[in-house]
Amino acid sequence: MDKLKAYLVGFLMAVIAIAAGIVWYGGWRLLLQVILTLGFLGVTLMLLFFTALTFYAESWKYGAVLAIFTAISGYGLYLSATWQKLSVVAGIIALFIAVVALGIWYISEPDLSLVDRFKSAESLEKAGRYKQAARKYEKAGNYLKAAEMYEKLGWMESAAWAYEKAGKYEKAAEIYEKLYEKEKDTYYLKEAHEYWKKAGNMERAAKALERYAEEEPWFWEDVAKLYEELGNGEKAKEAWEKALDYYRKEAEEEGVFWEDVGNIARKLGMEELAREAYQKFLEYCLREAEEDPMWWKHVAEAYEYLGEREKAEEAKKKYEEYRQKIMKASEETSNFPEGKGE
Repeated sequence: MDKLKAYLVGFLMAVIAIAAGIVWYGGWRLLLQVILTLGFLGVTLMLLFFTALTFYAESWKYGAVLAIFTAISGYGLYLSATWQKLSVVAGIIALFIAVVALGIWYISEPDLSLVDRFKSAESLEKAGRYKQAARKYEKAGNYLKAAEMYEKLGWMESAAWAYEKAGKYEKAAEIYEKLYEKEKDTYYLKEAHEYWKKAGNMERAAKALERYAEEEPWFWEDVAKLYEELGNGEKAKEAWEKALDYYRKEAEEEGVFWEDVGNIARKLGMEELAREAYQKFLEYCLREAEEDPMWWKHVAEAYEYLGEREKAEEAKKKYEEYRQKIMKASEETSNFPEGKGE
C-alpha cells in the first residue's frame, strides 16, 4: 500500500510539474490547448475502437451513429490542436456532455420509451401498460402497486420481490406456494418457508418446510425443531421419525451419520437403537482416528454417549496431545526468522 501511495504521489507531482512547465513556457492558453487536444484524442480513439467493433459485429445502424460521433470528436481534436473556432469546440464539448447525460437518463429506465418517461405511473396503468407502470411505481418507491402490476403481467417472481420490498411477506409467501404448485420446483417451497417466517406466521412456515422436506428429506430435522418451537408434539414426533429414517439410510453409506441416528433415537425413547447407533459411530470414529488424530475428539464423544467415561477421558487426552502438538508446530512456524534481504 505504501508503494502504491508513493507511485500515486509521484505521478501527481509529475503531472503538476509538466502542467507548470507548459504554463511557464506558453501560458495558461497553451495548457488549455494541451488539455483539450489530449482529451479529444482520447475520446476519438475510444469512439474509433467501438465504431470498428460495431461494424465488425455487423451492427450497421449503431455503427453509423458511432461513426458520426467519431467524426465530430475528430473535428474537435483538429480544432483544439490548431486552436481554431473555440466556440465550435465548446459546442462539441456541450454536445458530448448532453449525450452522456441523456444516456445515463435512458439507462436509468431502459424499458420506457421516450413518451412513457413523461407519463405518470397511474396513466400508464390506465392505458394497460403494466410493465412500464411497474417500473414507474418502483422508482417512486411504491412497491405495493408495482407488485400488483407484475401480477397482472403474470410475472410472479417479480411480484414476490416487490411484495417483499413493500413488507408484505405473506403475499410473497403465497406467490411462492402458487409457483411451486405450477412449477413443482422445491426452491419455491423453501422461499415460501422463509417469507412465512418473516411474516411471523410460523404455522404456515412449518407447513411449507414440511412439504419441502418431503422432497428434500435432510430437512426433516429442521421441521421437527420448528414444530417443537410451536408446541406441536405430535407433528414434531412424526418429523423426528422421518428424520430418523433418512439418517439411518445415510449412515449405511457414510458412518458419520450414526451419531445423528443415535441422537434422534434417544430423543424418541428408542434406547436400544440409540446404543447400537452410538456403537457404530464409535467404530467409525476409531477407524478415522487411525488416519487423522483430530477424530479422537469424536471418539471421546462416542464413548460419552455410551457412558464409558474412563475411555472417554483417555480419548480426550489423546486429542489434547494432538492439539498441543499442532499448536506448538504453528508457533514454531510463526516464529521462524524472516529473511534479511528483501
